[in-house]
Formats: sequence, structure tokens, C-alpha cells
Amino acid sequence: MTRDGLSPEARRLCDAMTAGFPPPGDPAALRAAASAGGRAGPEVASVYDTRADGVPVRVYDPAPGAVGRPLAVYFHGGGWVMCGLDTHDALCRTLAAASGAVVVSADYRLAPEHPWPAAADDALAVLLWARAEAGALGCDADRVVVAGDSSGGNLAAVTALRAPGLVAGQLLAYPPLDASMGSESVAAYGRGYFHTAAHMAWYWDQYGGDPGHPHVSPLHADDLTGLPRTLLLLADCDLLRDEGLAYARRLGEAGVDCEVRLHPGVFHGFLGLPLPAAKAAVAGAAAWLAATG
Repeated sequence: MTRDGLSPEARRLCDAMTAGFPPPGDPAALRAAASAGGRAGPEVASVYDTRADGVPVRVYDPAPGAVGRPLAVYFHGGGWVMCGLDTHDALCRTLAAASGAVVVSADYRLAPEHPWPAAADDALAVLLWARAEAGALGCDADRVVVAGDSSGGNLAAVTALRAPGLVAGQLLAYPPLDASMGSESVAAYGRGYFHTAAHMAWYWDQYGGDPGHPHVSPLHADDLTGLPRTLLLLADCDLLRDEGLAYARRLGEAGVDCEVRLHPGVFHGFLGLPLPAAKAAVAGAAAWLAATG
């Protein structure tokens, strides 16, 4: 590890990404930067775009004709402002191929053009569509999981709160869960680790909503009892780390089966990067998904 907690490979990637990423304030510039480059994912037998109750989605089916499989509804990250189906195509392909599950990636409406609750409402609509279509997709409606990274992890957590009993699991990768941003990890990792506190505060401002509302900040929910089996993937050098740990503690206190996998030496957004930790984390997430239900 370097003196700042990152692995040498992660520090090199972090510096390169930071140098090419715009400051907060211009959605168009941020979207262009987020869409640049990208990695190719594995081949998946069937990949197609459709609509889920009006919301654009991309469906990844690794084994057409199979039945009884889990189905993951995936919400991409990007601060509710940027990214989409293409930026997270490789990750969704990998999850589908490695787990055997059908993955439905949701292209929810983005802020600031569409502030809260637009994205949260789209997320819930896609979940309900996925439940209704599970059989036709060769999946078990009782094995539907919500998943997402960063702001998409927030949407997955919010969707699980809004749909009690309809979700078999939630897979949350470094989610923002508290708009107050008052944790120690914000102070420790808010600068110099690509995803800055200034960016996160700006994303929250664009997204809008009452910061204390549980469908904005799930950590503020009064009662987490009855939430589904949960996997939290966290980066040690991430300003959102402590929010994830706090949510895991509250889930455990509520009797929820919650597993935390805290990955050392990496920063926010590492799942999509060419790092050994990312490969291990995605493989572990896929195995967890395959066993859900």
C-alpha cells in the first residue's frame, strides 16, 4: 500500500482519472467524461433493449430457455446526473455471465433535468415490471434482487425500502446513504481519492429532495426490520465508507442478514476498474447473487 492507503496500482489509476475529470458544476461535461473510454465485457447469449413500464432497460440473459433463475435489477452509478446503459454494460455483462442470473439494467431519468423522486420512481417501476415479467424471462419472481453502485446503490436501497416483501436481496456497492455527509470518512477521503466531497455535495444538490427523507437518505429510515438479505461492497479509501458501515450496523440490529465486504487499497468506483480487487469483488458479488433466493 502507499502511505495514503491505496495500492500503487489504484493510486496510479486514481491520479489519471482525477486529471481527466471535470470539477462539479457542468452536467454536460461530466457526462462526456463519464462516457469516454470504457471496457468491453464478456459475451452474453442474449442482450437486448426494451422498456419496463416506460423506462428504458437493457436485458442480459446468459442462458435463454433456462428457468427458475435469479433476476437482478441493476441501477447504475453516476451521482444521479451521469452514466447510463452503455457506461455500465461491461459490469452488467460480467454479473450476468458469472452468476447465471438475468440482469435488467435500468436507464432511469437523470438530474438535474429530472430531480428526486424521478429516478426513485423509475427504479420502483422497473422492479415491479421485473417481478411481473420474471416468469417470461426464465426467472423466479421470488429471487428478484435490486443492485447498484454508488447513486445506483442508493436507488437499490430506496427501492427495497419502498417494496417490502418484493425483493429477495439487495446488492449495494459503495452507496451514498446520508445526504448530511457528516461521517469521518468524508473528512478523511473527501479530497485526493477521485470522488471528492465537493462532487458528492453537488450531486446531492442536483438530485434534490428532503435530505432527511428515508427515500433520499436510507440511513435515516426509522425502521429497517424486514429488509432482505444484503451484501454491501465498500472501498476502504472512500468518503462514503462510513455511511455503508453505519447502514450495515443498523441492518444487523434490525435482524437483517447483512454481509459487508470492505476492500482495502481501493477508492470509490473501483468495481469498473482493471484492478485485482475489482475482479474479486465482482466475482464474489456474482456468487452471492447466484445463491440468493
